[in-house]
Amino acid sequence: MPITSKTVEPGIVAVTVDYPPVNALPSRAWFELGEVITAAGNDMSTHAVILRAEGRGFNAGVDIKEMQNTEGFTALIDANRGCFAAFKAVYECAVPVIAAVNGFCVGGGIGLVGNADVIVASDDAKFGLPEVERGALGAATHLSRLVPQHMMRRLFYTAATVNAAILHQYGSVHEVVPRAELDEAALRVARDIASKDTRVIRAAKEALNLIDVQKVNSSYRMEQGFTFELNLSGVADEHRDEFAGTEKGAKK
Repeated sequence: MPITSKTVEPGIVAVTVDYPPVNALPSRAWFELGEVITAAGNDMSTHAVILRAEGRGFNAGVDIKEMQNTEGFTALIDANRGCFAAFKAVYECAVPVIAAVNGFCVGGGIGLVGNADVIVASDDAKFGLPEVERGALGAATHLSRLVPQHMMRRLFYTAATVNAAILHQYGSVHEVVPRAELDEAALRVARDIASKDTRVIRAAKEALNLIDVQKVNSSYRMEQGFTFELNLSGVADEHRDEFAGTEKGAKK
């Protein structure tokens, strides 16, 4: 199955995303991911959740082809609501979520890791938001949790990426390791958290969210409003059509 949940050690659940070829998720998958993460956290036997992915990269965002192959705005609305649900599930998961990032982490991937509690990454991991090149906005809320304000703005305006080593310097990525060691690095953090009294850790997660200076759910929802405006004006379709055409050409 593309999204799986498995207890890998006592108290530690690994939620794995596997949507070949690049882990660009259709709208239904974003909802499913949120449901799986929430269910894992609600199980009192779970002390920590690891969010990981198989394949070439951690996450390539939403499935652009789904939007372009669907009449009207249904796919867009579902994708936006699905992303909101998945990001919210990571943030509000009852236990800490450790994101294990391999390869590329772009678009919706930033929303997931920006809301995670701890991030570990492989040394080939790259992070960024290509949204402006797709005629959309969103997840600046989450990127601003990873880098300082002015770097966030430059990355957002230019659709540039930064590597894991840069984020490690800022302290947003806990550890950078070779890809072959990524799962073990995530487990080290999860084991440390899982060794604590889960009643205290669960209270700590809730408390930290309540004192968070940035209200990430409402902040991201505000960003989505501008994405809807760009879609209604036709701007977003122009960029998505261009992207879909470029992708088709690259495959020939």
